[in-house]
Amino acid sequence: MNPQDAWNSAFSQLEIQLDRASFETWLRGAVFLGCTEDGIYRVGVANTYARDMLQHRLYREIRRVLGDVLGERVELCFEVNKVDPVATADDELPLFRLLNRQPELPPAQVSTPLYQQVSRPQRPDLPESELNPRYTFDRFVNNQSNRMTYEAAMAVAEHPSTQYNPFFVYGGVGLGKTHLLQSIAHVCRSRGMRVIYIPSEVFTNDLVDAIRQRTTAMFREKYRSADVLLVDDIQFIAGKESTQEEFFHTFNALYTYNKQVVLASDRPPSELNTLEDRLRSRFGGGLVMDLQPPEFETRVAILRMWAQERSVELPVNAAEMIADKARMNIREMEGVFNQLVATTHLARRPVTVDMAENALAGYRRPRNHQLTMARVLSTTAEYYRLTVADLVGPRRTARLNQARQVAMYLAREVTLASLPQIGDAFGGRTHSTVLHSCNKVAQELAVDDMLREDVAAIQATLHGQD
Repeated sequence: MNPQDAWNSAFSQLEIQLDRASFETWLRGAVFLGCTEDGIYRVGVANTYARDMLQHRLYREIRRVLGDVLGERVELCFEVNKVDPVATADDELPLFRLLNRQPELPPAQVSTPLYQQVSRPQRPDLPESELNPRYTFDRFVNNQSNRMTYEAAMAVAEHPSTQYNPFFVYGGVGLGKTHLLQSIAHVCRSRGMRVIYIPSEVFTNDLVDAIRQRTTAMFREKYRSADVLLVDDIQFIAGKESTQEEFFHTFNALYTYNKQVVLASDRPPSELNTLEDRLRSRFGGGLVMDLQPPEFETRVAILRMWAQERSVELPVNAAEMIADKARMNIREMEGVFNQLVATTHLARRPVTVDMAENALAGYRRPRNHQLTMARVLSTTAEYYRLTVADLVGPRRTARLNQARQVAMYLAREVTLASLPQIGDAFGGRTHSTVLHSCNKVAQELAVDDMLREDVAAIQATLHGQD
């Protein structure tokens, strides 16, 4: 059998034996270039990423299959094939085969060369890395429950890719995920690293542009040459198959070459149910940390910091009033603070407690002081014909689990209790268990009419008792 036929046969077998992602990413488009004088099989591949991956990760498997075809031991070497770079670059990933069915765009339809939009690895001031100067570690006022997350983020910034990779941060809206990610980015950029910080939507848009304008090589160069990649709101790539596939390969390329990946989401990887399993497993394979709502004292400290930065005299009583109005969300609290500052500037008078009270009179309190954990437990237990001991005890049945999760969800929605406090009320369960239950009920409410009726009925009973 001549070498070309042997390679063709081995290539066909590898397509069956290798997992689809590995074959399509690294081996699809590989061509046999010939044999050296020493009998080493030379194989041409699309780029240096494919060459290094095949040489270091898949070499034994490919050599074994080719050796079985020839009936003897063989050696291979992988080279970047320069013969037809356009074709090999376009064919590297299945999702880019769409390009082969698209007509070339006339030059007049492309207003700005894409290299000015996408491929600028040599510039430190990439648009995707433009950071908010206010989002630094110095301005992140952390509370006791978030101290470990804060310290882990600082460790990632000081020693990227050496300790926690990937680093995954999750938490509710307005708790500081973006602030932490950009703080890491600031530190890494100050050390001369190439940093890309983007919301996940930007990654999707860049991918669409790359496919439409036939610039996939530049797209890959942009993201895979980063030293630190930070992606905010990663949950929004769920359900976007092409985006997930390309991000999977980008993640693998960065991780393989020991580059830092930092991700943020509104829920932990295990609860991103519409995300592909292979992505969830990779996201959960690093350090996963959560952010909790700040305590009252922390909220007051944040307000005092804002007032000092804007040269506003904020009385302690006014700061406490604002902190009491916005309990679970820093972004809400900032909005309330800005409303107060605008009012005082327009009135051209210093802030007083009365002025703060008037400015905040229309702000809706997010929780009800009158509703207690005991009332939520008793009302939920009565609705489901259970006892409070059932809800807080260790016993687990399908009916009891749902009632317990609903009670936790309502406790978070209508009381002032924090996640750890709710966990304590339910027999010492952890705050992550409470968060999982709340998120699960919130997701099911969108599709389960019967559950919606149950929750609405319990809420009506609770509010009717006020």
